[in-house]
Amino acid sequence: MRTIGVAVAIPEPYGGELQRWRAAFGDPLADAIPTHVTLLPPTQVDDDAMAAIERHLLAVAESAQPFTMRLRGTATFRPVSPVVFVAVAEGISSCELLAEGVRSGALRRDLAFPYHPHVTIAHDLPDHVLDKAYEALDSYTCAFTVQTFSLFEHGADLVWRPQRDFALGGPLPGPVPPEEPTGVPGEAGESGNTPWAGRPGA
Repeated sequence: MRTIGVAVAIPEPYGGELQRWRAAFGDPLADAIPTHVTLLPPTQVDDDAMAAIERHLLAVAESAQPFTMRLRGTATFRPVSPVVFVAVAEGISSCELLAEGVRSGALRRDLAFPYHPHVTIAHDLPDHVLDKAYEALDSYTCAFTVQTFSLFEHGADLVWRPQRDFALGGPLPGPVPPEEPTGVPGEAGESGNTPWAGRPGA
């Protein structure tokens, strides 16, 4: 078994900037989690299902088109979950459609909470630190074109690393996993207790 996730990685310089803010707030997960918008939260899958999963993600990406994402200001999931995040102000519907497509087929699964695209900047920290994060980035804004989403894997060292990018509207150069010769691809299991973020979809 392995634990994977699928996300839109926030490009530079914004991704690194927000990751440095997260580290400055003292979030211990800052260096373990690249700055992202989740499409599929941490999900345990069988090793032999990975070829089918990559084919599925390739099909989802090919059926979509690049879109503009704008991040603006902060919001929080408190009191339900101790998370402060930078809000997605533009591109919400595109993220929702991508997430719905990703969480189908070989990666079909339910979520414990309604899907809400966002960029976590502080998680599971004291209330006064969450307040500080909320206030520090309340006027933050940036915009960029989303052209890919990425498959991530959770390593034994608890660090999330990108494994493969999938281009919206068409494949990136690279090998395509071969078809399964026989059998039915294994279905994704429920997420384990992993530190992607504060709640499913975080």
